[in-house]
Amino acid sequence: DADMKSAYIPNYEVATAFESALQTGSWKEIAASISRCDELLIATINKNVEKVAELIELAHETYTSVLKYNDENSLSCVLTMAYFTAPAYYNIIREMPSGKGFADFVFLPRANAGNRPAMIVELKHNKTADAAINQIKEKRYQGALSGYKGKILLVGINYDTEKHHTCVIAEY
Repeated sequence: DADMKSAYIPNYEVATAFESALQTGSWKEIAASISRCDELLIATINKNVEKVAELIELAHETYTSVLKYNDENSLSCVLTMAYFTAPAYYNIIREMPSGKGFADFVFLPRANAGNRPAMIVELKHNKTADAAINQIKEKRYQGALSGYKGKILLVGINYDTEKHHTCVIAEY
């Protein structure tokens, strides 16, 4: 895919052999984790909010202690793990000073990113994903990307005390 600067294995036999090679030994879990990270990044870029919420919820359950689950720093660490493969295409800045505050995460496309958009991610607990998007807009976090000429996605992620995650993605 020239636009996304990614490669796929279109041949079923070759894809099956490749998958089989990855599933031998301890590679199976590593391959599955990497695939989920890639799937999350693609779902975010494609604005598939249900898939993003589902994968972040899974990562949150996997990587967070029950004792620190409802802590924004814990969710920030979870996002770092969930988007583990994103640094191949993005410079990721946590708590980026911008506008009237700090954007939780800013994903700036690298030169090899193809047509991947920049992304501003805001996290919320017991509010709404829409509240996260509104905060990005009200505090003008996109101002940190004033020199950037490509597409920018605003990503709001919320989770509640029942550990349910929601996501809203808007294009700026």
